[in-house]
Amino acid sequence: MTDQQIQHSLAIIKRGAAELLIEDELVKKLKKGTPLRVKAGFDPTAPDLHLGHTVLINKLRQLQDLGHHILFLIGDFTAMIGDPTGKNITRKPLDAAAVVENAKSYTSQVFKILDPAKTEVVFNGSWMNMLTGADMIRLAAQSTVARMLERDDFSKRYGNQQPIAIHEFLYPLLQGHDSVVLKSDLELGGTDQKFNLLMGRELQKDAGQEPQCVLMMPILEGLDGVQKMSKSLGNYIGINDAPDEMFGKVMSISDDLMWRYYELLSFESLETIAELKASVDAGANPRNIKVKLAQELVARFHHEQAAIDVLVNFESRFKNKELPTDLAPYIVEGEMTIAQALKAAGTAASSSDVVRAAKQGGLKRNGEKLDNPNQIIPVGEDAVYQIGKRNFARLVRN
Repeated sequence: MTDQQIQHSLAIIKRGAAELLIEDELVKKLKKGTPLRVKAGFDPTAPDLHLGHTVLINKLRQLQDLGHHILFLIGDFTAMIGDPTGKNITRKPLDAAAVVENAKSYTSQVFKILDPAKTEVVFNGSWMNMLTGADMIRLAAQSTVARMLERDDFSKRYGNQQPIAIHEFLYPLLQGHDSVVLKSDLELGGTDQKFNLLMGRELQKDAGQEPQCVLMMPILEGLDGVQKMSKSLGNYIGINDAPDEMFGKVMSISDDLMWRYYELLSFESLETIAELKASVDAGANPRNIKVKLAQELVARFHHEQAAIDVLVNFESRFKNKELPTDLAPYIVEGEMTIAQALKAAGTAASSSDVVRAAKQGGLKRNGEKLDNPNQIIPVGEDAVYQIGKRNFARLVRN
């Protein structure tokens, strides 16, 4: 590769990244002109991926487009241990059957971004299950307890006298062993994975391999703009979310957070994003820029027509205050309050959420605000109820 080609590649690789280790080594690898073996691992601990996961997968796609060989590693073995990164308690091992089902889901979802013809999907169980007890002892001997306690989360738990199970020390070693087996040139991970990623370098050196470089991507904030995007926190956008739901969630983020999402999730060029920022600074409505991002994401995870349809639906529902007409009815059996029915219909997580929404002016019936969510739904009712901006249910009581 020429110096100009290398600089072009580096600009794409470093776009949105938090840290690249070690850049000089990566340049040497690129100068060889052979495709890099690029590894990123995902433990299938849940059935669905969200946009936070796609920060790494988007970067894999960019590297794929540069001609590099992508190793999408599914940690079916390591998922049964559980990554202790950021955890203050020992994680419960996952059931093997659940791991297998989740892994199937990952392979179907990831190809909404990656080119399946240019992606090698690997499962670390295919080599981890072959390790003998003696192999595991040799692997464990390649680090020390003192080194493990250098990890921030381990040291905090140790200092707080919180238990650390022995198998948790194995996780970074197993992740590093993956890099040895795969002969990785570059491994991607989040900023919270630095210790594990560097372990791969150390084990490769011990194995006589050229150590991998490490590219760390920032952690994507969820819809609240504060905490890490997480299903458990409810601040996520799932890549399997319905088009209208995905579009509405993106439209709900703050204008400041929008630029963060553009940088980490959009495939638009940095020049185009800079032009969009300049247009907002010059007085353009940021809402229109947000629509552009929302449509891009819907088109990527669904299809182009869906991106067109969601805007029509959004405009009619929220701008023109029209209610959705395509809701399947939820049949209310017997006497139920509005709060109870909305919980039963799955529109609210709990009755208390409905009560809270009503107090904040966010509960409506056929577009009109409701103050009392404890009203009994009358016989003959057929109405559209709304909680917040995006949650609707058609309640029918015969």
